[in-house]
Amino acid sequence: MALQGSAPTTAQGLDKESLGLERKQLDDALHSLILSASGWRGIFTGNGNEEDTNREISAAHKVIIALAAKVFVDYLKKRSGSDDAKIAVLTGMDSRPTGTAIAGTMIRSFLTLQCDVRFAGVVAIPELLSYARSCGEGGGDTDVKGFVYISASHNPIAYNGLKFGLTDGSVLSARESVKLITAFKALTAKENAVSLAAYLINHPVPGMIAQVFQKQEAVKESCFKSYLLFTNRVVTGKDKAEHQDFIFNTIKKSIAENPLSICADFNGSARTVSIDREFLSSLGINLRAINDQKGQIVHRIVPERESLEPCRHLLEKVHARDPAAILGYMPDCDGDRGNLVIWDDIRKRTEALEAQEVFALACISELAYLVWTGELTYSSQGKALKKAAVAVNDPTSLRIDRIAGVFDVSVFRSEVGEANVVNLARKLRSQGYTVRILGEGSAGGNITYPAEVRDPMNTIMSIVKLLTIRGKSNKPGLFKIWCDLSKNSKSYRSDFKLKDILNSLPPFVTTSAYSEDAILRLETTDHILLKRRYESVFRREWERSKDELMKRYGIVAWKAFAYVGTEEKPVQSDFGVSGTGGLKIIFLREDNRSIACIWMRGSGTEPVFRIMADTEGRDEIFERYLIDWQHRMLIEADNTIWYSKN
Repeated sequence: MALQGSAPTTAQGLDKESLGLERKQLDDALHSLILSASGWRGIFTGNGNEEDTNREISAAHKVIIALAAKVFVDYLKKRSGSDDAKIAVLTGMDSRPTGTAIAGTMIRSFLTLQCDVRFAGVVAIPELLSYARSCGEGGGDTDVKGFVYISASHNPIAYNGLKFGLTDGSVLSARESVKLITAFKALTAKENAVSLAAYLINHPVPGMIAQVFQKQEAVKESCFKSYLLFTNRVVTGKDKAEHQDFIFNTIKKSIAENPLSICADFNGSARTVSIDREFLSSLGINLRAINDQKGQIVHRIVPERESLEPCRHLLEKVHARDPAAILGYMPDCDGDRGNLVIWDDIRKRTEALEAQEVFALACISELAYLVWTGELTYSSQGKALKKAAVAVNDPTSLRIDRIAGVFDVSVFRSEVGEANVVNLARKLRSQGYTVRILGEGSAGGNITYPAEVRDPMNTIMSIVKLLTIRGKSNKPGLFKIWCDLSKNSKSYRSDFKLKDILNSLPPFVTTSAYSEDAILRLETTDHILLKRRYESVFRREWERSKDELMKRYGIVAWKAFAYVGTEEKPVQSDFGVSGTGGLKIIFLREDNRSIACIWMRGSGTEPVFRIMADTEGRDEIFERYLIDWQHRMLIEADNTIWYSKN
């Protein structure tokens, strides 16, 4: 199918000057753009200031958006097998200032390409994906063949970007994402890239833009309704309404007897206009929120550390007059993850949880839920009678292995990236595993099947189920199941509180993914070269330090693993085989039990190198020893490479 009119093949005056853009400006913008399966991201305001709140985007980024629209339409047409296939693209955005400008550019480009657009406006990404899934399943608009979501997730406010997907409920897999990135790079390298983009932006069919915006409210309403129904499926794990009603009635009855209030700092995110209030109130849960107007972004976006302080203070204030308020959450801007603050009933104070703790609580809940519903049963020897697994990313704490081991459930790891974890879980299901819960423990939040994206409602409801499904004498509740299987009955009491559950977690000290200790800015951009040089440093340092490690921590050996896509590969000699993926070194005791690890990976969405240490027990000095060691070894490897080149 040809473009409406005739697209230019050279830089025509009208098109080029209408954008006021020179080729070098486009090349500079492309150079700073991060392209990965987790999303395409950059600072779209064009001035390089990541805290800029300007709503306009640069001319170079308009070109990038238009050409991204072109390659995605080409991709969808190729999948359909026909250039004349009727294609509609579902589009939505988070609440960042530049979202509207990006959406406008993309919508115009889609329309010029004779592709229909269903625009939802500001919408949480789990909400948009639930409607995309329903379109694929025939319950929504069957013309929709894919989606583009405009967001930069947890990045600072001036960043923005794109996430692409089909109608299966998740973003594109790493393999499919590479196809799109390759096509985009080829198109942007062409001499006529600026002129083509200008044509796409300036030549939509008259009247079509207005029609898209006239239908926006109806599209958002379809997303909202689809998300509510889908969340019922996710929380209960049941498809039939009568089975869902039984679970929800159990939860509601418990809340009626022991009231529950939850606080939220929406920070102006897309969740301000999502299902949170309606869904939680339907269970009898009171929701108290601040910063609940979309776009009211008042502090750092990533839901970690100091960003959780406003929510913690809110919970403290609300709890003083409403003792039922014991839990709070803060989502990131696109609303696909939320970390928690809790009321500590023992110390009588509020506290923010680490991301790894949040994921651990969700794992206990959902694995115990499988036991409670009878989907996971055991032999008289305590062995699971069916294969079950948890799929996580490589920097997820070894704590999850301990939790899964209690339930006789396997743990499989992929490279960082939600798409990698989702596709690993799909692969495991094809091999006969039940995979109820998956996620990136290092980032917090969780994915509860059949969802294929993180969702704060999944996380909140995992905690709610732990608190409210308390069971009867002949059928123990979720926390009792965990305590019994972990042979930790002393942690259980009939009037248990959330802090009691938290205290029952296997003890680990893990570097926070967003602490200063976890982030390095290195000169070396060749990750393979860096890891090979690091290997030389590590092997030397191991020989120097192994006696001290044995004496202080009982470490006698190590094993290295590479994480590339969905694969975990033992590494015998060449650390460089991990490429741009993750590299982990696990430390072992004499009984071959893993008790600690160090990990590294260059970020795919930020210009940084991330590191982590994870140690069993409560010895913070142990974690500090390993993270400092990892830091020194990487700096030495990086400096050695730099000096050899200069």
